[in-house]
Amino acid sequence: MSQEQVVYVVDDDQGMLDSTVWLLESVGLQALPFTNGRAFLDACDPARPACVLLDVRMPGMGGLNVQEELHARGLDLPVIFVSGHADVPIVVRAFKSGACDFIEKPCNEQLLLDSVQQALRRQSERLARRDGTAALRARLDSLTPRERDVLLPLVQGYTSREIAEQLAISVKTVELYRARVMKRMQAERLSDLVGMACVAGLIDPLDPRGAQSAQAPQTQPA
Repeated sequence: MSQEQVVYVVDDDQGMLDSTVWLLESVGLQALPFTNGRAFLDACDPARPACVLLDVRMPGMGGLNVQEELHARGLDLPVIFVSGHADVPIVVRAFKSGACDFIEKPCNEQLLLDSVQQALRRQSERLARRDGTAALRARLDSLTPRERDVLLPLVQGYTSREIAEQLAISVKTVELYRARVMKRMQAERLSDLVGMACVAGLIDPLDPRGAQSAQAPQTQPA
């Protein structure tokens, strides 16, 4: 990722906050401390790979309310709750709202570090998939209408002659558009192109010529 990962630590207990930040920094992680949920929400960078260590009970805005506000703002950050009051209803509510872990105070240091590392790893993987999907969609959007006409039957497994018959153009013209599609999509092999089509939802990998992708190509002047 272009930005360094960060762990937001939100806890109104200054001693706990300081010790947690020190622990995280001791293993090379960047930690940003906040003594209340509102300050954290105001400073949270939605573009930055991160996770949140969030105390449940805090004056004003409690941890569960902070989690709800994250969702309301469309911020999909992994949340690890820490609390000295881990009663069952609170734990259930936290996990139902998408928390990735719930750790009781006083925290086992290694357990806390393992949970944070796992959360950051999952977040990095999710962001990588999101960025990859966005880049793929941009390449698809760059195709001309005729290139899109050729792309779909191509990844469905039709031969150049079959595509030429579908589109009422010559095989040579199909091969020309096929080469353009491969270049624009940055695909070295046809199998790469098929994989991209599956990720983009253009075809069903188990039934590439099925109903999901069986839209007839629109015939346009070559």
